[in-house]
Amino acid sequence: MSLLPVADAQERLLNSATPLHRIESVALDMAEGRVLARDLTARLTQPPFDASAMDGYALRFEDAAEPGAELTMIGASAAGHAFEGLVGKGEAVRIFTGAPVPRGADAVLLQEDAERLEDDRIRTTYPLRKGQHIRPRGQDFVEGETVLPAGTVMDFSRLTVAAAMNYPALDVYRRPLVAILATGDELVTPGSEPGPSQIIASNTFGIAALARSAGAHVLDLGIVPDDKAEITAAIGRAQVAKADIIVTLGGASVGDHDLVQATMVEAGMQLDFWRIAMRPGKPLMVGSLGETHVLGLPGNPVSSLVCGLLFLEPLIRKLASLPPVKREAMARTAVTLAANDQRQDYIRATLTKSADGGWLAEPFSKQDSSMMKVFSRSDCLIVRPARTPEVAPGSPCPVLLLRPELLS
Repeated sequence: MSLLPVADAQERLLNSATPLHRIESVALDMAEGRVLARDLTARLTQPPFDASAMDGYALRFEDAAEPGAELTMIGASAAGHAFEGLVGKGEAVRIFTGAPVPRGADAVLLQEDAERLEDDRIRTTYPLRKGQHIRPRGQDFVEGETVLPAGTVMDFSRLTVAAAMNYPALDVYRRPLVAILATGDELVTPGSEPGPSQIIASNTFGIAALARSAGAHVLDLGIVPDDKAEITAAIGRAQVAKADIIVTLGGASVGDHDLVQATMVEAGMQLDFWRIAMRPGKPLMVGSLGETHVLGLPGNPVSSLVCGLLFLEPLIRKLASLPPVKREAMARTAVTLAANDQRQDYIRATLTKSADGGWLAEPFSKQDSSMMKVFSRSDCLIVRPARTPEVAPGSPCPVLLLRPELLS
């Protein structure tokens, strides 16, 4: 099988994915980042009455259009405590922000635009216009109005309006379930004492964090040795849990000790492709086990994380009906970038702002796919398409942001 270009592999993977659209109800305080499954229509009108936008005096415009008018205060209206009477000719009501505007009043005079006199009287000191400082009933939304359509991703502002519309819970799409399986006789959990031929299993934690941030729930299937029976049992646990994606870490190639691909095929997986024209991350396995997507990531930590960014994150977000994460950006290279071969390179680099405000990308001198420390210190991956010629310092180069907040 020839190496598949990265863009073709991404397209094939995402074309095979359909948004899940399974619905659940969650409490409003748990709905951040979730996708509305149904239109959200207002259950009431907001504001429910004509309300004062400022502290001041509610009065009739015709009584105080020009400065110098003298009026008699007949009561007060505060938030939660409305004045129940009628404002008549020559009368005013002391009013506070958010309070209902009394019947008969059609303007609010700011408190600093009035002079207090004796005997509960005031004199206006500033011109007035009709409707001034009044928020009319329904200015924000009215009962029955669709304010947030299905497909909306809930954030802080949308949660606020949902609460204002009197929703204690929301119908949202369920998060995809990602089952993660690490394989290898050499792996032990963090905190263990590794044997002479063993290493600490680290990939699970990075891939799990990536999956959660992309919008998924995670099921950790643990570490399984290079044994077909145990791998088969772990696959069975993922199926019982109804995982939407099974992610395997390591063992997806076809070496003597790489048992994952063969075991998955024996379990019924339909293999789509497994060799990608990219560096790091060539041995990437993509297939399906019934309705479950299967993604076999390389065992090398950096290869695994790069493939997770390129393939797992967009797959999860499509299943979850979430928009793609904006990671692509342009920078200029700080050093000469060598000509590339038939594989697309992803080069770990830092980003700094240049004098003209643009981004300057400087790659690390060491790029081995096992070096996690370098990855943790990187801001981006410089993307070098296949068969790209050498470029000089200062040349434009596309980058993949590891921390998209750098764009803000």
